[in-house]
Amino acid sequence: MERILVIEDNPDLAFGLRNNLEIEGYAVDVVGDGAEGLARARSTHPHLIILDLMIPGLDGYRVLKALREEGQETPVLILSARSEEADKVMGFRLGADDYVTKPFSVLELLGRVKALLRRTGHVPEEERETIRFGNVVLDPEARSVRRGGQRVPLPPREMSLLLALAKRKGVPVSRQDLLAEVWGHRAAVLSRTVDTHIAELRKKLEEDPSDPRHILTVHKSGYRLQS
Repeated sequence: MERILVIEDNPDLAFGLRNNLEIEGYAVDVVGDGAEGLARARSTHPHLIILDLMIPGLDGYRVLKALREEGQETPVLILSARSEEADKVMGFRLGADDYVTKPFSVLELLGRVKALLRRTGHVPEEERETIRFGNVVLDPEARSVRRGGQRVPLPPREMSLLLALAKRKGVPVSRQDLLAEVWGHRAAVLSRTVDTHIAELRKKLEEDPSDPRHILTVHKSGYRLQS
């Protein structure tokens, strides 16, 4: 049975989360402040953590930062009433796996929980098919990346972009195809957005981002991933 740790100081919300998660068959622990939540995460090693950002003691960012610095890779789903893009970016940079803004649909939250557990908990790591390039190991099942043995947290859009390149196995992919697959061809998204995200991937995964050896530009075509 998967065990979920909920770190949430609003008693009504915490009660509702516990009830709905237990109905789905999960074992649930609930704590109301950051320091206790961090201690519980260290001692119980849950399969997933639901973490509110605005909690007493240690705030959610500090809890997440401490866990990742200690090497804990438990998936973390952030809850926050703050919907600003900067807050989301900070959460993903610190190693969050997903981000849900309050108020939220319980069905949506349960769907996110199931997706995170499916990515990380059902296939043993040694049995997963991984993709390697340079000193980078990409695990598509877990949606995780390691470089030189160290976990590299990627925001969901960067991860989806990397996976879109990886599954082509070196075949060039046009910017338009990447936009369609990763962004859904939303009108507000321009092809330059792909270039910006590629640049971020190179910074995180290439030895020399200015002279990439793996995430390559294909002239007048798009990009490809070379092993």
